[in-house]
Amino acid sequence: MSVTAAVGGLPGTRQAVGHTLAVTRRNLRKVLSSPGQILDATLMPLVFALIFVYVFGGAISGSNAAYRQYVMPGIMALTTTIASRTAGISLNADFHNGVMDRFRTLPMTAWAVLAGRIVADTARMLVSLLVVFAFAVLIGFRVHTGPLQAAAAIGVILLYGVALAWLHALIGLAARSPETVQSVGMLAMVPLQFGSSIFVAPDTMPGWLGVLVEHNPMSSVVDAARALLTGGATATDVIAALAWSLALIAVTAPLAAHRFAKRS
Repeated sequence: MSVTAAVGGLPGTRQAVGHTLAVTRRNLRKVLSSPGQILDATLMPLVFALIFVYVFGGAISGSNAAYRQYVMPGIMALTTTIASRTAGISLNADFHNGVMDRFRTLPMTAWAVLAGRIVADTARMLVSLLVVFAFAVLIGFRVHTGPLQAAAAIGVILLYGVALAWLHALIGLAARSPETVQSVGMLAMVPLQFGSSIFVAPDTMPGWLGVLVEHNPMSSVVDAARALLTGGATATDVIAALAWSLALIAVTAPLAAHRFAKRS
């Protein structure tokens, strides 16, 4: 999609931000008209929470209460792996249903379409995270640090979700159909989800697997959120989580932008 000149020249930064917000509003209206997009990102983590806490919790850690404190920060991070898939599916669908053709006719900044998608999905992920956090408190999870640390934990998880949204956007722009995007995106998330410290501690696993799990970016994010919410060492975990998220964004965002321009 080439940048279309507005009256009086190319859009400036202020206009570009306005275009991004306009696309964001359009995407958020779609979410409001289809609440299933929010349910998709919240219902599955809640189901996972109930199953692992009340069915497997006693067997895994000997106490449902203790396991609840361990697993719920991981369930919050799991929410982002589910919610972020929408970025790729929606972008791919917009190319197939003619929305991108209509955008081409408008005097708007080209990258605003891509940025508006990511911003809208970030807002949706934040809502989903807050819902899951409220549910965790409802079933007995307790924050043992403070409000600032809790907000920092949500921020760390949300930044990782933004990184995953860029990854899924890249997948959505490279794939041929929304169905392919969904399948590839789900397969990409499985190693991150189950090969991490979300559900069990790495030191309970075979040595070779524990090493892989400890170097999984998902583990860094979960460990950082767990430390910020329940106490313990935080600096190393938070730095590792932020480094993974920023590195992923630095790689996938330019690639997605390039693919978007090429496909448009």
